[in-house]
Amino acid sequence: MTEMTLKRLLLILLTLGAIFFYSQTLFDSWQKPQIQSDLELYQTNILLQAQEWNPENAASRLSNTSKNLEAARAAFLGKQPLETATKQYEKFRKSGTSNLDKIQLQLAKKPTTSVDTSTLGENPPNQLQQSLKQQQKAIAQLDLRLGVIQAAQENTDIAIQTWTDLTKSPEIISDSEKTALALSGIWSNSPRILPNAEQLIKNNLTGWFRFTSLSRLYKVQQREGDLSNLLVTAQKTAEEAIFKLAIVVTLPLITGVLGAVLLIVLIVQRLIQRENSLWEKNGDLPWKTPWDGEIILQVFIFGFFFTGQILIGQFVMPLLLSILPLTRPINVQTQAFLVLFSYLLVAFAVLAVLYFSIKNFLPLTADWFHARFQEKWFLWGCGGYCVALPIVVIVSLLNQQLWQGQGGSNPLLQLALESQDTVALFIFFITAGVAAPLFEECLFRGFLLPSLTRYLPMWGAIVVSSFLFAIAHLSLSEIIPLTALGMVLGFVYVRSRNLLAPMLLHSLWNSGTLISLFILGSNGK
Repeated sequence: MTEMTLKRLLLILLTLGAIFFYSQTLFDSWQKPQIQSDLELYQTNILLQAQEWNPENAASRLSNTSKNLEAARAAFLGKQPLETATKQYEKFRKSGTSNLDKIQLQLAKKPTTSVDTSTLGENPPNQLQQSLKQQQKAIAQLDLRLGVIQAAQENTDIAIQTWTDLTKSPEIISDSEKTALALSGIWSNSPRILPNAEQLIKNNLTGWFRFTSLSRLYKVQQREGDLSNLLVTAQKTAEEAIFKLAIVVTLPLITGVLGAVLLIVLIVQRLIQRENSLWEKNGDLPWKTPWDGEIILQVFIFGFFFTGQILIGQFVMPLLLSILPLTRPINVQTQAFLVLFSYLLVAFAVLAVLYFSIKNFLPLTADWFHARFQEKWFLWGCGGYCVALPIVVIVSLLNQQLWQGQGGSNPLLQLALESQDTVALFIFFITAGVAAPLFEECLFRGFLLPSLTRYLPMWGAIVVSSFLFAIAHLSLSEIIPLTALGMVLGFVYVRSRNLLAPMLLHSLWNSGTLISLFILGSNGK
């Protein structure tokens, strides 16, 4: 058997392994929550904080801007922010209950097995049991907050019933149960104040929910000084929330509108100028690919899958984590550094495989991996970002209806959302805003897309490379939105013929996402 035959046999086996690995990983992500669900709640919480803004109270400090802020408040919050928040929380409460039922059903079907713990020192954690506890805790928090919203709407009886139902649950978290009793007491017609009610509220409620509950407590206890200080703090927090919403909502909205206009202009120009339009620029000019499909498989199956996902992801990094003297639990700065180090290690290994795979074909023609600070790359990158925003947002909204909050998300996004550490955020930015665009665009747009033009028409190569780009992120719910984003990235690269353009677009996209996560997480919990 020749060396070439052995190589092809190995590639076939690794390809089958890759298909199984990605299918299994995507299937496992089916029952995992999307970060989009958390983002919606975080934004709702900031909206609740912002609705406490009272321009008259701040007129002495902000006399020149109070009218503008009042207009912004009305624009952001709408006429009935509390009613909107109630619907949001009821929706997530229903979704959480459905997920809890699914977990309990899985546990009921799962047979009890004995585990030899002589070499482990303790029982290994049961993932389903952990998921069950986490879901119960999440539902308890939703009930606490939903009750506060109901009480703020003067639906006191409904609020007390919500908290009472929470205390009757047999699997309730003790602190949540005590907090529910404290809230029921201070909102009752004949108030009953638990000795540690204030501390329970501070420990188990945040943001607007803490403010509203403490306001009620101080009023019942007639603590005018504490209530006055609380109102001043609430006004400052509300002002900050207004500005944060301006960044999170207004800037993407303006960018999206600009992108929609650009897209319409491109389409109209295509209809009028046809082959001479920007839409068709370089569209019929495929790359001259000197290698065949075997080289493509070698790079992606041996390089990206085996070396990156399996060798480094499943063996090298776990081994390093077991050797390094890290304090447990690992703090967020260390986690951020490990994510960056792991990503750079994978990128270096995959690019090394890419280089040695195409080494015999060097030098390549000038259009391969072309990245120069010229040819309007900046305009293509920024314009592509504007166009991508409305497209991906619309696709994501439709996608949400399909997955109903499930299907998993990139774990880096959850870390960024929950982290308020500046150093960790900077490291996350280096990972997502710099390293990822450079590596992924070089691999998927610089190598894969042009290589596929040997077998597919240009749009076919764009679609297939975009789909594989989405698959590589290992989240079932993100496949459709990331495919849409990948198609815009591919379109920009084909038309500009400059890798810097999709790299800039990719960097703007990831950076914008991280900034939004940081802002929403800063006081949206």
